[in-house]
Amino acid sequence: MSKKAVVFGASGQLGLELCAELRRRGYEVAGYERVKIDVTSAAQVESALASVEPQVVFNAAAYNQVDVAEQEPRAAYDANALAVRNLAVACRQNDARLVHFSTDYVFDGRLGRPYVETDETHPLGAYAVSKLAGELYARAYLSNALIVRTSGVFGPGAVNTRRGNFPELMLRLAREGKPIRVVEDHVASPTFAPALASRAVDLVEHALSGVFHLGGGQAISWFDFARLVFSKAGVESVDFKPTNEREYRTPANRPKFSALANERLKDTGIAPMPPLEEAVAAYLELRASARKAVTT
Repeated sequence: MSKKAVVFGASGQLGLELCAELRRRGYEVAGYERVKIDVTSAAQVESALASVEPQVVFNAAAYNQVDVAEQEPRAAYDANALAVRNLAVACRQNDARLVHFSTDYVFDGRLGRPYVETDETHPLGAYAVSKLAGELYARAYLSNALIVRTSGVFGPGAVNTRRGNFPELMLRLAREGKPIRVVEDHVASPTFAPALASRAVDLVEHALSGVFHLGGGQAISWFDFARLVFSKAGVESVDFKPTNEREYRTPANRPKFSALANERLKDTGIAPMPPLEEAVAAYLELRASARKAVTT
């Protein structure tokens, strides 16, 4: 019997990598963008899964405008929580595994060390609440749901998109010669999308469930991450200075130290996430290929 998978959010950084990784492993993949399937519609989700009959469903679709969510919390909750309920119910009806991607923002950042899977959650805003609710819906309806929490995803699929990602923003500002100010008092674990996709599929093929952290493997401030990107990209002449939360206020309250420790991954036999320096170097190589493909 052929292996079939469905990927929601297939045009995003992670969704693109999931589709590519699954196809490399011999899966038949149906990838859906929001313009094709609205995951907030239970009827559309049920119809999509019934037509494919997949063994596994990956949910990489999300509302991730953290600051905007403070003005429209219902939109965030519909996309990040109720949509996951739709997916969970449809997976239960079709006897499919659900892999749902969540975020480091379910934590409040006050622990002072990277978070492990058993640490207590405490979301700080509308976006974070909606993502934690999505986790709860997945686990409420499915006994074998796989919840993958990650942090600061960056992948080559963002090179030619409007929103881009953090490395793309930094490199664009450097090209434009604009002053660059990045917070040095917020710490995360930026995660390379191809590695995230690969490890997520590994977890499925090892028949694992529950909550897993798949962060980039290194706790680093956003300022130091930007500095690493500039270093690996050979960017030298740039007006680049640190700032902090007090000087750079945002509508949403963000966790100050939300790095993830991939504790459960250590016991699975699955390869650890690559070192961040290697991931950034690989990203820049793939980025160059992606940019070249668009211009030829």
